[in-house]
Amino acid sequence: MARRQRSSTSGHLSSRAGGAAGTFLITLLLVVAVGVFAYSGWRLFSYYMAYKQGSDEYSDLNEEYMKPTPAAVPQTDSPAAQEEAASGETEGALESEALADVAVLDDPAKRTEVLDGAYREETVENGKPKALPKLKNPVDFAELQSINPDVIGWIRVGAVNISYPVTQAKDNEYYLHRTFKKVDNFAGCIFENCTNSPFFTDQNTILYGHNMKNGSMFGQLKKFSEQATFDKNPYFWIFTKDFIFQYRIFSSSVVNKIGDPYITRFSKEDFKKYIEKSIASSEIKCGDVQVTTDDRIVTLSTCTGNDATRRILQGVLTQVYLAA
Repeated sequence: MARRQRSSTSGHLSSRAGGAAGTFLITLLLVVAVGVFAYSGWRLFSYYMAYKQGSDEYSDLNEEYMKPTPAAVPQTDSPAAQEEAASGETEGALESEALADVAVLDDPAKRTEVLDGAYREETVENGKPKALPKLKNPVDFAELQSINPDVIGWIRVGAVNISYPVTQAKDNEYYLHRTFKKVDNFAGCIFENCTNSPFFTDQNTILYGHNMKNGSMFGQLKKFSEQATFDKNPYFWIFTKDFIFQYRIFSSSVVNKIGDPYITRFSKEDFKKYIEKSIASSEIKCGDVQVTTDDRIVTLSTCTGNDATRRILQGVLTQVYLAA
């Protein structure tokens, strides 16, 4: 009897020990599950706050420093004054290296004179340089520069509601995860390629922006894979302190992240081949738009989700205005 009682007692103890172990494992799993859930929730909240922080900043910048659609300013210069301004020495002014001379272009008056001369050279009527038309500048660059002196322009793509300031740094990493106000944020900022001229005078000027999941920054560029988006509005604008540039979209495509789309200066023959290739590879039909080796183009670039490729939207400069 004693042996049976001890055996029974031993069995009960073993059963209790097994039950306690099972309860501990269940409790541990519950604690781990709650921890994972809490961590996931914290991560999602952090992402939400980061998205909100970036969106709020750029929404405020648009509200405070970007006015409604610009209106044309009547040209008041006399023909004599226009001819005098257009007859200045501009040979070589179109070369990026000359325009990138910051020592000269730091002087606002000299900068306007040199750039105006350059753009007059490509605005010709009856064989003579034509005075540039004027347009009221919708962007308050004086205030923007007081916030961030790295600002070089503002881009607006009307078909997809893209409207952001554009910066340029000494490298292409600085604004990758910093906003216009230099706040750490994975939304980053729209920025120009560091080796491009800040005056948009290169054959190919490249602007980078993230493909954000909430559609902000350059997240809307993927909509240009649809013909209807292009048909809605085939132009985009870049506003600068001194000039306003209108670009006609001529190609939308997915490309390798390394290659011709990221070259800023070409030989004439190579540029011709590149233009032809860009037009041929477009996912959409951009109509009868002429792009020549004498033109300047802008390439908007964003990621695709595939680390090996990038989505680009390209426009050719069709009109230059003096900012008033």
